[in-house]
Amino acid sequence: MIYIEPFVGGGAVLFWILQEYPNITKAIINDINEELICTYRVIKSDVENLIVELTRIQSEYLALDTVARKDYFLSKRELFNGRNNSAVETAALFIFLNRTCFNGLYRVNSKGEFNVPHGRYTNPKICDEGTLRADSSVLQRVEILCGDFAQTGKYAGDHVLYYFDPPYRPLTETSAFTSYAKDGFDDREQIRLRDFCEQIAQHKSLFVASNSDPQNVNNGDDFFDHLYKMFSIKRVSAARMINSKRNGRGAISEIMISNVANAY
Repeated sequence: MIYIEPFVGGGAVLFWILQEYPNITKAIINDINEELICTYRVIKSDVENLIVELTRIQSEYLALDTVARKDYFLSKRELFNGRNNSAVETAALFIFLNRTCFNGLYRVNSKGEFNVPHGRYTNPKICDEGTLRADSSVLQRVEILCGDFAQTGKYAGDHVLYYFDPPYRPLTETSAFTSYAKDGFDDREQIRLRDFCEQIAQHKSLFVASNSDPQNVNNGDDFFDHLYKMFSIKRVSAARMINSKRNGRGAISEIMISNVANAY
């Protein structure tokens, strides 16, 4: 079985599935975020130098007071956005910003610049050596691509499983506060993804896709029910971890779409 994740993001499902299912002989991950993919590649091929760089950043950052930490964060954010760093430096900055920014959120502006503000953490673990080495070991089984999700279509075929975790469709206008890539992922992209699912299904690939459930806020919004009417759609309860208000976090309905009714 070949496992493919065209929107790998944080890779939680990837690492879980490769450890739980040894019958998966090969995995392919992809993402349009160049800095994210650079980080995966460095973890795979140069993890020890990454650990050295992260250890240095961690020591410098934790020695500072609250005000100086914010200044340090902003200087590293500017350096990251300059995109004139080595692969190891880019990966280290990516991880540092993720561990010290507000809510661990990844968001870019229209210029593609990371613009999440500084978070307030007492003792963030910027360099997790054990996890990095374990992830490096798992990634030896993984082919890493960077680009549009559609490029993974060339791998479609029998005994291939796709998992899609695309940028979710915003439930409201005010909830669209996060842009994962500068070009965004609007309804036209959601439709293009549906077309891609139809394409790989025709090549006998299995797929599971997750997305937001518009009916959390509007019972009459059947966007996904209509879009994926030829496939199986189920609603599941999922935890919402990112919200500016603490009482806005908690269980929420999401949709799971598949071309195999009992795939989940």
